[in-house]
Amino acid sequence: MRIPLLLMFFALTLGKGFAQVGGQSAYQFLNIVSSPIQDALGGRVITSTGDVNQSLLNPSMISAKLNNNLGVNYGNYFADISFGTAAYGYSWGEKNKTIVAGVTYIGYGDFEGTDEFGQKTGTFTGSETALTVGYAYELPIKGLTAGANTKIISSVLDVYNSFGAAIDLATTYKKSDSTALYTLALRNIGTQFTTYAGLREPLPFEVVFGISKKLENAPVRWHLNFQNLQKWRSTYSNDAISSEKDYSKTGFFQNALHHINIGTEIFPERIITLRLGYNFKRSFELSTPNVKGFAGLSTGFGVRVKRFRFDFSYSRYTTSGNTSLFGAQFNF
Repeated sequence: MRIPLLLMFFALTLGKGFAQVGGQSAYQFLNIVSSPIQDALGGRVITSTGDVNQSLLNPSMISAKLNNNLGVNYGNYFADISFGTAAYGYSWGEKNKTIVAGVTYIGYGDFEGTDEFGQKTGTFTGSETALTVGYAYELPIKGLTAGANTKIISSVLDVYNSFGAAIDLATTYKKSDSTALYTLALRNIGTQFTTYAGLREPLPFEVVFGISKKLENAPVRWHLNFQNLQKWRSTYSNDAISSEKDYSKTGFFQNALHHINIGTEIFPERIITLRLGYNFKRSFELSTPNVKGFAGLSTGFGVRVKRFRFDFSYSRYTTSGNTSLFGAQFNF
């Protein structure tokens, strides 16, 4: 139990010097889920196994089991926003060294431009892309793996563009005689090489700690993830949704819940897998008073047929908005 406690200690201390959350940094698309599996389990889960797309968020999950695995995912977000990821794993050598290369893309659709007088100037678009290469290494301590991602980032918003780079550092611990898994990730450590308009902005740095465990006497695996540990008070006040909530006076227990995502997989290693998740922060920030919209709830399923797996997720955001993601993984 010593190593899991050390990972949790580092998660709580390493992020004290950082404070980026939503709306305070560039390249926010880096914090969108990379597969329907993560989405169905509550969002940005870093403890999912057997998913080549997981390495885009947590490189320490890379292993030889991902050799010749290709994962592609696509989803429509709100309005005309489209989002997709793809990842491929490759192993070589006697020790089965493995890398995973992937891409993350988001397109914001078409916008109608106007000048300061309200006169139409035409349409413009926006999109962002990140190319990722990750590698993991087994450390001398049995059951402990470390991994790193390198990301090249491009962002084009109308006539403004930015170019940057980032790395992810992660470690995972799993005892050979246990179904429990503990993992820590430091995500989006990097900088902008070129800025949009002369102002250099920080990247959306995040400290994440996750635990998962498969029950011994039931076909169930639960996931518990602690996100945005670099900042204790991570709520975002949006008065346009609800002016009845006082975000500045949230107590200790509520602040703690805002860092937690929980998820459950039923029949995780069978032909059909059912998934259910809950995001406390999303529920608090996007729920509407006196209306049961089930904000923060997500669900999904996976179907495995030989070397092919199809995954689907559905997530509730507001009473008028939700997202669905589709994914396919091939084991060649």
